[in-house]
Amino acid sequence: MDIPKAYVRSGSLLSDLVMLLIGLGIILMSAEVFTNGVEWLGKHLHLGAGAVGSVLAAVGTALPETMVPIIAFLGMGGKENTAEVGIGAILGAPFMLVTLAFFVSGAAALIFRRNNKPLFINTTVIKRDLSFFLWVYGLAILASFLPTRELKLAVAALLPLLYIIYVIKTVRNSLGTEDHGHLAPLYFAQRKSDPSLIIILIQLVFALLGMVAGARAFVDAVQSIAQVTGISALVLSLIITPVATELPEKFNSVIWLKRGKDTLALGNITGAMVFQSSTIPALGIALTTWQLEPSALWSAILALGSGLFIYTILRRRGMLCPLHLMMGGGFYLLFIITLLRLNFL
Repeated sequence: MDIPKAYVRSGSLLSDLVMLLIGLGIILMSAEVFTNGVEWLGKHLHLGAGAVGSVLAAVGTALPETMVPIIAFLGMGGKENTAEVGIGAILGAPFMLVTLAFFVSGAAALIFRRNNKPLFINTTVIKRDLSFFLWVYGLAILASFLPTRELKLAVAALLPLLYIIYVIKTVRNSLGTEDHGHLAPLYFAQRKSDPSLIIILIQLVFALLGMVAGARAFVDAVQSIAQVTGISALVLSLIITPVATELPEKFNSVIWLKRGKDTLALGNITGAMVFQSSTIPALGIALTTWQLEPSALWSAILALGSGLFIYTILRRRGMLCPLHLMMGGGFYLLFIITLLRLNFL
């Protein structure tokens, strides 16, 4: 007796949705453990909220996702669209962070506080992050228009150096400014008021592995659902992959916003933006021809536009409100509408 295809698809869809929820649950629990551990690490290293959010938390949560473009590039000999997938993942990550992640953070702050009052952020830290992002990401996009391979490789070598300068400036300006307030006990050392660095690092590794496992389940479920709709590799790499791999791990920011630690929350996003727009594009420039298609270039232009909007507000008014961050959702929506018109209309 043959089983109707519609029945099979509905059963598969239901299992995918269940895996989606399971993956999201694992990510949320791991994010809670990670935020607890990274706060203790910052205290142990005598770092302020700026370095903790923009460097430790940002790189820690963004690092696993760098494997997506690396795997795609190393497997370029097998399939024709792997370079496209890799480039889409590289450009999609900062685009998602500066648009959708900002929107989610603004919405979370608005829900938790029930008002649109300014966030309690270190404006110097966030402005520095946004400024570095605009420069390094703009340079990475500009490399696509350079006439020779040698010039592109020069940009690929420069971008990691700029990120090193950013880290040095962030850490140097953060030393001696720590103000961690009341910290909940380290989950892996509940009875110790001053846990050792080893225990803190063990908790962080455990939390990162949990986030990777949860994100893997989340990605598999999202990709399975996307395949049913026949979404192309470019759309999948520009939208689905970054949302599935980057956005869930930014729930750290939501947790910090709920606790009133706004600099940690935004620094987690803006620091990841700098990391994902400098070191990772350097790989793409070095390992591919780095010729950006119109859709990829459009996502980069919108990312720079959203980042410039937030930076301008912060520089002119000296503060950010939840609704300012939520404007990032408008840039993301504009990109989705454009892709839908190009691919389905």
